[in-house]
Amino acid sequence: MAESDWDTVTVLRKKGPTASQAKSKQAIAAAQRRGEDVETSKKWAAGQNKQHLVTKNTAKLDRETEELHHERVSLDVGKVIQKGRQDKGLTQKDLATKINEKPQVIADYETGKAIPNNQVLGKIERVIGMKLRGKEIGLPLEPKPKKK
Repeated sequence: MAESDWDTVTVLRKKGPTASQAKSKQAIAAAQRRGEDVETSKKWAAGQNKQHLVTKNTAKLDRETEELHHERVSLDVGKVIQKGRQDKGLTQKDLATKINEKPQVIADYETGKAIPNNQVLGKIERVIGMKLRGKEIGLPLEPKPKKK
């Protein structure tokens, strides 16, 4: 038991600075004062949720010239949605809740500002019971025959 001396403490190495400490402005300034090489690089869109790039076509459509523009829902469809909703006694918020959309989506469809989405139109058709697509806009929606 002579090998173990409980009074002696051996320090193998000190901890270096953590990553956040090494990247701080003070650490960079101190390293530059000491004459050390400091490498800095700018990361593109670091810390932001930029997953989608804007392509030229998207930018053109966003500018919306006469030859290139997004198709909007017609005002006729908006009036049919509004009439069907009111006939059922629903508010825009109630209708939006039934189809799992935001109330602003219903408002956009009724005012003709929305870009048509067939899934949303289909959900609205089923709730208000009126056709919103095709040549028979505003006619009652026939229930599909049930399969046996």
